[in-house]
Amino acid sequence: MPTMQTINTDQLAQQIKDWGRELGFQQVGITDVDMKDHGIRLQEWLKKEYHGEMLYMADHGDKRYRPEKLVPNTLRVITVRMDYMPPEIETLKIINSPQQAYISRYALGRDYHKLMRKRIATLGKKINEALVPLGLESNYRAFVDSAPVLERGLAQKSGQGWIGKNAMLINPKAGSYFFLGELFTDLPLPVDKPFEEMHCGSCRACIDFCPTGAIVDNHVVDGRKCISYLTIELKGSIPEDLRSKMGNRIFGCDDCQLCCPWNKFSKTTQEPDFTPRHKLDNVTLIELFNWDEETFLAKTEGTPIRRAGFERWLRNIAVSLGNALRDKNSVSIIRENIINALNSRLDYDSALVHEHVVWALNQQRIIA
Repeated sequence: MPTMQTINTDQLAQQIKDWGRELGFQQVGITDVDMKDHGIRLQEWLKKEYHGEMLYMADHGDKRYRPEKLVPNTLRVITVRMDYMPPEIETLKIINSPQQAYISRYALGRDYHKLMRKRIATLGKKINEALVPLGLESNYRAFVDSAPVLERGLAQKSGQGWIGKNAMLINPKAGSYFFLGELFTDLPLPVDKPFEEMHCGSCRACIDFCPTGAIVDNHVVDGRKCISYLTIELKGSIPEDLRSKMGNRIFGCDDCQLCCPWNKFSKTTQEPDFTPRHKLDNVTLIELFNWDEETFLAKTEGTPIRRAGFERWLRNIAVSLGNALRDKNSVSIIRENIINALNSRLDYDSALVHEHVVWALNQQRIIA
């Protein structure tokens, strides 16, 4: 294994950060593998069953907060972040238009997993190329939200920002609209200063604006109430008491970020691959509800939306169409179109879709 005696680790650490920026990452940090405090908080969260059906959060024993057990001999974790917010997105206008479909901003373009993992792996290769003259080689492994890794905790420890009341990582110069990734390495690199201060202060905008009241305490989200969980992770029926609170959000939710004052500092992405595809940033619920499965698969290819699958896609849109029916400001022709669209799916071969379509159609009775 490379040692302190054979490597100028300070110089290498700076090179790694320079290479990271060249690869398109906005920031690179380095931390050790001591994740004890974050591990304790994870265990408390799991005991309260806030993970719902996300059973993978409880799998793998302590590997999630023991990086050296997930990848043996790991000494350091190099963390990276990459902005994803595309320019000229009329987010609030879409959310406030009940007939329009709202898809979380991170999911509008190409799936970030492959893009980032490839670049992080390239960073690992660059490190080894620098070690060749010394006759050395490091062992590394790249991760992007694809393994039992406490990404936000590692990012906080490496100086990338603090974990806000909404449990998102917040950077004082970039807000929270960015992806995170990691490179586990056995190199004894110098570590960066953790971001210890929490700059949310007395602000509780994210807590107050969460549509379903999912933020139950500072830094604690009850995943079972979170719209991102309900539209992506939950495989069965969406609880009836939460459906009317989902509005037109059919895949994910950004409300706790949209209201965060720190996101006035967020930067638009420089990655063309994160540009919205198929006009999904401005499309009606009815248009998406009318897609057949072949169209769904074609137009969501290479995007995070594929994760929901067609059946849950229809389930989510049915709920949003029901919420659109509840809108007393919608004109009769729009309501008629919504009802016709829902009726067209009543006989769809899925008990899950049928249940939510029936619920949606029943919402027209609520209108005074």
